[in-house]
Amino acid sequence: MKVVWTVVAIMGLVVGGVVAASAQDVGSLGGRISFAGDPPAKKKLDVTKDKEVCGKTELYDESLVVGPDKGVKNVVVTVVGAKGGKFASQKATLDQRGCTYTPRVVVVPTTGELDILNSDGILHNIHTYSTANPAINKAQPKFKKVLTEKFGKPEIIKASCDAHAWMTGWIVATDHPFVGVTDEKGNFAIKNVPPGNYKVEIWHETLGKQVKEVSIKAKEEAKLTAELKK
Repeated sequence: MKVVWTVVAIMGLVVGGVVAASAQDVGSLGGRISFAGDPPAKKKLDVTKDKEVCGKTELYDESLVVGPDKGVKNVVVTVVGAKGGKFASQKATLDQRGCTYTPRVVVVPTTGELDILNSDGILHNIHTYSTANPAINKAQPKFKKVLTEKFGKPEIIKASCDAHAWMTGWIVATDHPFVGVTDEKGNFAIKNVPPGNYKVEIWHETLGKQVKEVSIKAKEEAKLTAELKK
């Protein structure tokens, strides 16, 4: 029995060493997406319903948000064909707060769930438009604080509120974690990418899609920049 336990212990150390080494043999992708041209002027939204809640603050069209330095917010960056990896969480959250979707773009694992919150205390109705996944069209009264939904196939899905026509959001269902969304400065970061040569898809709801090529090396951060225009 002592011999058996010694062998098992040695094998455990070897396997542990392999796992630790493989965890270090990954790279990352970071970069910035900018707008080509003059940034568009902010457009105020016309709040026509539930003004006591939706009109507490001024709402603006967020279909194209460009910062002072021309960084584009809410761009989806996907490393195509990357395998493996682990999601930080199997849960994602989309809140309806101030009669807007927060965040406007949410990433959801196809193996996970999306909690749709109603923080406004009024009637919302989430309606999704998709092809790979079943569409959702559900009322969410003020007493129903959370709806939980699943999206089993990769797809970028538009969401709107049938009760408030100006509300728009996007659900990015993905079967791997190598997806990033740009911040208000146009920056993004995707961690723990296996080394290799990849195509990278850059998608924005109004500016369309671009495809770039990138090489990821172990223990290094690859940089990617792109300009989007109308």
